[in-house]
Amino acid sequence: MSHRFDVIVVGAGMVGAAFACLLARRASGLTVAVIDGRMPPPFDGEGDYRPRVSAVSRASGRVLEACGAWTRIAGSRISPYQRMCVWDAGHDLEQPGTIRFDAVDLGESELGHILENDLIQQALVDQLRSLAEVRLICPASATAIGAGGDRVIVDLDDGTSLRGHLIVGADGAGSATRRLAGIGTRGHAYDQTALVCHVTTERPHHETAWQRFLPDGPVALLPLADGRSSVVWSTLPDTADSLVKAETDVFLDALTTATDGVLGRITGTGDRFTFPLRLQMAETYISRRLALIGDAAHTVHPLAGQGVNLGFLDAAALAEVIIDAHAAGRDYGEHAVLRRYERWRRGENTAAAYGIDAIGRLFRRPEAVVGTLRRAGVALVDGVPVIKNLIVRRAMGLSGDLPRFARPPEARERSA
Repeated sequence: MSHRFDVIVVGAGMVGAAFACLLARRASGLTVAVIDGRMPPPFDGEGDYRPRVSAVSRASGRVLEACGAWTRIAGSRISPYQRMCVWDAGHDLEQPGTIRFDAVDLGESELGHILENDLIQQALVDQLRSLAEVRLICPASATAIGAGGDRVIVDLDDGTSLRGHLIVGADGAGSATRRLAGIGTRGHAYDQTALVCHVTTERPHHETAWQRFLPDGPVALLPLADGRSSVVWSTLPDTADSLVKAETDVFLDALTTATDGVLGRITGTGDRFTFPLRLQMAETYISRRLALIGDAAHTVHPLAGQGVNLGFLDAAALAEVIIDAHAAGRDYGEHAVLRRYERWRRGENTAAAYGIDAIGRLFRRPEAVVGTLRRAGVALVDGVPVIKNLIVRRAMGLSGDLPRFARPPEARERSA
């Protein structure tokens, strides 16, 4: 049995679902199939927080608004963060060498929001289910893909086939779409594992995100709406394994020390989870009538909180080039259209990935002279508002070559 659509999206995670929402809501007449091997359980806003959270930038928030998902998200548990403080374990928090960002200095209401990944995905999936142009096919997995002429075909594990004009791979770092298309990757595994959990603290977080660079990797405290903080602690694999298995009091003591007691003593923790870290870049973002977005195209270290934000910008950029081509009567699956997307996003993502990688390596250098120079450089940036604001505005998605759906509404209308 064969079913026909215009665009076939493999992966209904945050980035794939956002892309499908943008396309179905903004491109007149295009039909979209979204397939995924599984769906998370329905989001329970009354239950405990899910372990994985994201620092969603202002640009990503605007993408979610354009998807029609932001109202549902904003009506649930959502924590803005007004300030961010980053410092090196080699010195005291109050000494020069600490960098602080504050939304007030930018004339903004917040730097971004801390959101549960499952909340974002549920809001997006709810939108997909409400759109007549979208068919959500789940559970289902792609077993083969092919392209010929102006057509593509995706064979599913239940024996059915989907036919269309374009395949979009949004199925994560281990992307089957990328593998089936014969696209390789480059990069390396970090000798780090991330430990995540949610903790209670002696002092309130005051809607501030804290990150301290330790010799083995950074530890971050991200503010949650219920007053707790979410922990992302990147450290050596053996250390992470010991921490996740440690008695609660032992872990709380270790985390209090690691965070330099910035929020006082860590007084309680939920379940602890770990996942390995890797830098991975697809050798190309496009193939014949196929494009990769999000983690299928790139995975980065979590120290800058940019992973999902880069993915949302991919989704918005690809949606924009397809919508523009379709409106102009062009074949939106042709190489020239997809090449425009790749040129737009691959350079931005590569610069971000290797920039984050370089920062992580710099802060892990143990030499005293490197530490002295590092702290002097941080103090210089913190002391020059123009430079500091340029950095944070870029991270927030307030500057740069942004897709139309990531811009403020007034700028979006001018560029339409």
